[in-house]
Amino acid sequence: MASSSPLLWSEAYKKKVVIPAHIERFVCELRRTKKTIATLNGSFDLLHAGHLQIIFEASQQADVLFVALNSDASIKKYKSPKRPIIPLEYRLQMMAALQFVDYLTWFEETDPCRILSLIKPDIHVNGAEYGENCVEADIVKANGGKIHIVSLVPGLSTSSVVQKIQEGV
Repeated sequence: MASSSPLLWSEAYKKKVVIPAHIERFVCELRRTKKTIATLNGSFDLLHAGHLQIIFEASQQADVLFVALNSDASIKKYKSPKRPIIPLEYRLQMMAALQFVDYLTWFEETDPCRILSLIKPDIHVNGAEYGENCVEADIVKANGGKIHIVSLVPGLSTSSVVQKIQEGV
C-alpha cells in the first residue's frame, strides 16, 4: 500500500546515522539490550567491492555493526586536499544502503581513536594492510575489545581505482 507522502531517501538513510555527540547515549542503550558491537572505520571514498568484503565480514563479528566514516576535513588532512571525491553526506547514504551496516557515524580527527573510546567495541575490524598493531588497537584493547583483521581483495583499492580512471583504462 502506497503512502500519500513517500519517504525520501535523503531522509530515510538518516535512520542509521548517529550524530557523534549522541554516540555514548546510543551505545549505552545498545548495551542494555546485551548486543555485542563491532566497529569498522574508514573514508570509503569511491565505494568498491573490496570495501564490501570488509564491511560484510565486519558485520559477521557481532550483533551490531557500527561504521565510522572520516569526515571530509579529516580526509583532506590525511589523504589529500583534493579528496574526498564523494562528500560525507553521500558516503553515509551509500553505507546506509548496505543491509549489513546497522549504524553509521563520523569523526573529524585523522584517526578514529576518540570515537572508538566512546563506542568501546567488542570487536574492531581492520584491513590486513593495517595489521594487529593498527592505530586503533590500544584504545580498543584498553576497553576490553579485540581486533579482527580481514584479508585484502587483491587489486581492489580506492588508489588503484583512481589510478585506472586517471590512466583512462
